[in-house]
Amino acid sequence: MELQDLLSALGVDQRQITGGPRIVRSPIDGAELAALTDHEPEEVDAAIDRAETAFKAWRTVPAPRRGELVRLFGEELRAHKGLLGQLVTLEMGKILQEGLGEVQEMIDICDFAVGLSRQLYGLTIASERPGHRMAETWQPLGPVGVISAFNFPVAVWSWNAALAFVCGDPVIWKPSEKTPLTALACQALFRRAAEAFGEVPEGLMEVIIGPREIGERLVDSPKVPLISATGSTRMGREVGPRVAARLGRSLLELGGNNGMIVAPSADLELAVRAVLFSAVGTCGQRCTSLRRLIVHDSVYDRLLPSLIGAYAKIPIGDPLVAGTLVGPLTDEAAADGMANALAAAKADGGTVHGGGRVTDGVPEGGVYVRPAIVEMPAQTDIVRHETFAPILYVMKYSDLDEAIALHNDVPQGLSSCIFTGDVREAETFLSPVGSDCGIANVNIGPSGAEIGGAFGGEKETGGGRESGSDAWKAYMRRQTQTVNYSTDLPLAQGIEFALD
Repeated sequence: MELQDLLSALGVDQRQITGGPRIVRSPIDGAELAALTDHEPEEVDAAIDRAETAFKAWRTVPAPRRGELVRLFGEELRAHKGLLGQLVTLEMGKILQEGLGEVQEMIDICDFAVGLSRQLYGLTIASERPGHRMAETWQPLGPVGVISAFNFPVAVWSWNAALAFVCGDPVIWKPSEKTPLTALACQALFRRAAEAFGEVPEGLMEVIIGPREIGERLVDSPKVPLISATGSTRMGREVGPRVAARLGRSLLELGGNNGMIVAPSADLELAVRAVLFSAVGTCGQRCTSLRRLIVHDSVYDRLLPSLIGAYAKIPIGDPLVAGTLVGPLTDEAAADGMANALAAAKADGGTVHGGGRVTDGVPEGGVYVRPAIVEMPAQTDIVRHETFAPILYVMKYSDLDEAIALHNDVPQGLSSCIFTGDVREAETFLSPVGSDCGIANVNIGPSGAEIGGAFGGEKETGGGRESGSDAWKAYMRRQTQTVNYSTDLPLAQGIEFALD
């Protein structure tokens, strides 16, 4: 399907994507996809004002009814999964299977949120005062600002938006400048759901497009009590303090430098398969990409040759073509970052396998590279740095305590895993002395998290949690309530305070 037909089928108004100075190009071949006009600062302010007005109406709608809107949006996503998945691939460059998988994540979180709309549970608390009842409840928070990254252009927004909507909050979305078309498509599909729902306040779902300054406008607004930002640690270091300066809340999903420990008892064939998906999928441009492989010295000489052989067979090329496993990097800057990292690793004594540019059998105009395996003598500074490209650093260890210490000795703390057949090793890795990451897996890779669990990490990953479990609480305000149904007024702590 031609791009214009694709966008029309998704409901995108052609006037939004033509005639503007912001050129959107596909990483696949550099082709121009659209020409958008950025929002002006005053338009951002207007969007925030609309969201604030929408909040006053939406918070009065019963939560199960709010869930019905999200259900309808999920149905639109089901009906348009193929089209939106294709647009994700065109605009971001991940293979079509991953583009479809990203839309499936949106569908899954909508299903989760619909159920959640009837489970925004509080607590009943025993009061020490006779004739009193205490309770803890959760109230809608207000407009939520979502700043998303290019590598997951729709799924991460939906993790936030689906929960925010059922919690009673409007959402103002600033997508990456590299991937605005998918945001406009989601907005169009949401409008269809809103029309079917009826009586959705204007401003419940806003999209603002533009450079850094547009995002700063959102971050600095006191009318937006929560900013959920996904991106680099550098970005988080700027967003967090600015939101804190106005005493707002921030939910940060930042860098990852994810490791896998391969123990002597590991199923090596299973480990190789997990490494391939985790390390080369999305061309290494996931926050959960596998970047460090820590292998026991007794199996190192068996695992590494298998891995190098598997890497040599990886199909690289057009991500829209069936059978391709690795598409392009997002741009030349990413390729430069990869080349610089490999040069630094070599200078540190590393041995590099792969990592060069690919020009044969790939679309002209895209940035294609062969994923790299780098044998490292130690965990040097470049290994501890997250390079957003398909580089896998491989190191040896001799005992589990050493492996865990090596694994945890990086600034980031997002996702982690161990491959082992030993229950003691597995449980140690999952214990308080094991992985220090927000996600810890046994015999599966660090990528491909399900929406049922809370997603996020510690240290320089930012500490935020999105998606499942009780992540919904970030989008609400907690309120402790006390009711005196007696005719007396006893005070807590037994305090006597009465006139004679």
